[in-house]
Amino acid sequence: MRETLFRGKQSSGNTGFWKKLMLTFLFSTVVLVHPAVQAEGELSTVYHVYVGEDYIGAVDDKEMVEQVIDDRIDEAQEKYENMNLTTSDEINFVEEKLFEPSNDNDQVTDEIENELDVQAEVYTVEIDGETVANLPDKEAAEDVVHQLKLEYTDESSLDKAELNMEKEEIIEKQSDGPAVVDVSLSEDVSFNKNTIDPEEVSTVEEAVDLLKSGKEVEKDHTVKDGETISEIIEKYDMTEDEFFKLNDEIENNDDLKEDDKVTVTEMESYVDVIVKEEEIKEAKIAYETETKNTDELYKGETKVEQKGSDGTKEIHYAVTKVNGETTETEKLDEKTVEEPKKEIILKGTKEKPATGDGKFTWPAVGGTITSKMGQRWGKAHNGIDIAGVSDKTIKAADGGEVTYAQFNSGGYGNKVEIDHKNGYKTTYSHLSSISVSVGDKVAAGDKIGVMGNTGNSTGEHLHFEVHKNGSPVDPLKYVSK
Repeated sequence: MRETLFRGKQSSGNTGFWKKLMLTFLFSTVVLVHPAVQAEGELSTVYHVYVGEDYIGAVDDKEMVEQVIDDRIDEAQEKYENMNLTTSDEINFVEEKLFEPSNDNDQVTDEIENELDVQAEVYTVEIDGETVANLPDKEAAEDVVHQLKLEYTDESSLDKAELNMEKEEIIEKQSDGPAVVDVSLSEDVSFNKNTIDPEEVSTVEEAVDLLKSGKEVEKDHTVKDGETISEIIEKYDMTEDEFFKLNDEIENNDDLKEDDKVTVTEMESYVDVIVKEEEIKEAKIAYETETKNTDELYKGETKVEQKGSDGTKEIHYAVTKVNGETTETEKLDEKTVEEPKKEIILKGTKEKPATGDGKFTWPAVGGTITSKMGQRWGKAHNGIDIAGVSDKTIKAADGGEVTYAQFNSGGYGNKVEIDHKNGYKTTYSHLSSISVSVGDKVAAGDKIGVMGNTGNSTGEHLHFEVHKNGSPVDPLKYVSK
C-alpha cells in the first residue's frame, strides 16, 4: 500500500481522511498476508482517490487521473499564463491489492475534470491584517508598495531616501531644492502566501490604483442649521438613493434638524504615503537704519553717511507631506551667511542763519543766461534770466529770511523774496510752484521753488534779481555758475 499526494494545499482538520486511510491499510494487510486467499489467484492494484477528505472512487491507473489534473491546469494556464496555478484541494491516492478489483475510472475522471477548482498561488498585500490586493508573486507585491511611493516622489529621491533609512545616516542637504530623507507608509504592510480564484489576482497597476483611491466607509455627519440633503450629498459625493438607503428615517429636508446625526459615506485611504524632505533656503536679512544728529547740517537737511545693504541667511527646514500635501513645516536651523550693513543717516541740527554771508551761489541747476541786466524793449531789466537747466529746482542764493512768497500781479508771476539781513535782498520770479513760506529761514542752496512760466513771461525761465540797500545791482557781479 502507498499514499500519493498530488498538487494543492494540504487541508487542515483531516482526521477523518486518516481514519479511512488506516482502515484501508488494515484491510489491505489482511488480504495480502492471508495464504488461503493468495492461493486462489493473482492480486491486482487499484488506487482509491480522495479529493481533500472526500472519497470519490477507485481507479486502476493513477497516471490517468494525474493526466486529467495536468490537462485541467494546463487549460487554465493558457488563460492565466503569468500565474502559478494549483488545485484547490489535495489529491490523495491510496493503493490497494485485490483479487477481483473494480474501478470507477470514468466517474473519477469526470468528477475531477468538472468539479476540481484551479486556483492561483499568490502573495497578498495586507494592511494591518486586511487583505487589499492579490499579486501573482512576492516581487509584484513588493513592487506595489514601491510604485505607490513613486506616486509622490521620484525614483532617484526614493533610492537615496531608502539608502539613508537603511544606513541611518543624514544625507547631504542641497540648497538648490529639497532632499527626500524618508519615505514611509502610515500603516503596516505585509505580504503573505495564499491560493485564490485567478480572477481575483490584480496587476501592480490595479493594486496601486486601489490603494490610492481607498475604500468607502460610513461615518456620521452633524447637520448644520439650514443645511439641506442636496448640500450634504454634494459634500460627500453621494447620490440621493445612497443617502436615503443609509437614512431610511429621513424623507425630506423637513426631517433634518440642527445637530442631528446622519449617516454618510466617504472615501478613506487604506494607507498614506509620508514623505519627509529637508531643504536649505536662502533668505534676506533686512538692514537697519540709524539716524545721527549733526550740527554740520542745517535743520531739515539730511545726508547718507553710510549706505545700507541687506545680509543673507540660510534656513534649514524639515517638511512633511502626506500624499503630496504639506502637513507640517519645521525650522531646524538658521545660519547667517552675510551680515547686513547698517544705513547711517545724518540729520542736521544747526539753525539756519537769518543773515547771509554775502557770498551768493548760482540759484539754478546749470542753465544759461538768456537775458542780462539793462535796458530791454525800452524798459529797465533789473535782473538776469536763466533758462535751459538740467533740473528745474530753484535755490536760495544765500542764507536769510523769506519775506515774500506768493503770486505777484505786477507781471512777475509766482515770486519769492529773501532778505539776507546784510543790506542785500534777492528775488526769484516766474516760478511754477513755491516751496517756502514767509518767515522761513533758508540757507544758501535750499530749495525755494521750481522754474516756471507764470506772469508776464516769454517762456520757461528764472528771473533773478539782487538788491543792495534797496537798489537793484547786476547779479553777475555777485554770482557765477
